[in-house]
Amino acid sequence: MKIVIPGGSGQVGAILRRALSGAGHEVVVLSRNPKREEVFWDGQTLGPWARELEGAGAVINLAGRSVNCRYNTGNRRAIMDSRLASTAVIGRAIAACLEPPPVWLQASTATIYAHRYDAANDEHRGILGGDEPGVPDTWRFSIDVARAWEEQLAAAVTPRTRKVAMRSAMVMSPDRGGVFDVLLRLVRRGLGGKSGDGHQYVSWVHHEDFARAIRFLIEHDDLAGAVNIAAPNPLPNADFMRALRDGWGARIGLPAPRPVLEVGAVLLRTETELVLKSRRVVPARLVEAGFQFGYPAWPPAAQHLCAEWRARRGAT
Repeated sequence: MKIVIPGGSGQVGAILRRALSGAGHEVVVLSRNPKREEVFWDGQTLGPWARELEGAGAVINLAGRSVNCRYNTGNRRAIMDSRLASTAVIGRAIAACLEPPPVWLQASTATIYAHRYDAANDEHRGILGGDEPGVPDTWRFSIDVARAWEEQLAAAVTPRTRKVAMRSAMVMSPDRGGVFDVLLRLVRRGLGGKSGDGHQYVSWVHHEDFARAIRFLIEHDDLAGAVNIAAPNPLPNADFMRALRDGWGARIGLPAPRPVLEVGAVLLRTETELVLKSRRVVPARLVEAGFQFGYPAWPPAAQHLCAEWRARRGAT
């Protein structure tokens, strides 16, 4: 099967390329800065890249400016515009196909759900965010982006193409620069303690389960609309970081109080929302459809990921 991945040159795209190519599929990556064997597109306008969609078995759109930045006016505009423009032009390209791809998997985010501790958010009863009292304005911006992203997908007129909004949690893999790599760096330096009060929930998914979920969504014609891609057992940040320290064999992990995180976020040009918002998300629709996670719980997943990290880098 030919699978086209717009925006597939990043970490998540690399995970999918390895898994899908390893399963025998032809993978075509669309990139603004194409490397060898990638295809150029600008993420905004129709061009020769659109021919790649003709007769393809699936499109997986991962395009969008990284949210790992300060939410100033310029970055907010780039984050929003890059997502809406790329989603809109893919919809137009699919609509123009004589033989359109039967399924379009569109990146979304588990961040669309409300910051909460009391219950998990699934696709049926989950509460969308934006109205929580007392949360920073930057948190509302992320919700606005996620809602607009999914609305743009819904607006695309593609009657012969099934559409899935992938509300993905953080994908954990040993790849350099990924979220797991960043967190493990803190643990290795003795800084891998809880963030803030540590009560906020962390939703995550092992990279192998993420890739398997993508294949599952491609193969199951009855799944459309919003689908959560997250391990079924989110856990509080303090427990999450303790399991990561145990997986690495670290004895200590200094905590990071909220004021320290605020200063650090400014210095690193990022936002504290990425670590302080409680993301308690569970994958009801995947489980109901029969998907089985290889890594449903974090402690075994953390141990496996630490072993993978060591094996890739020859570290002890």
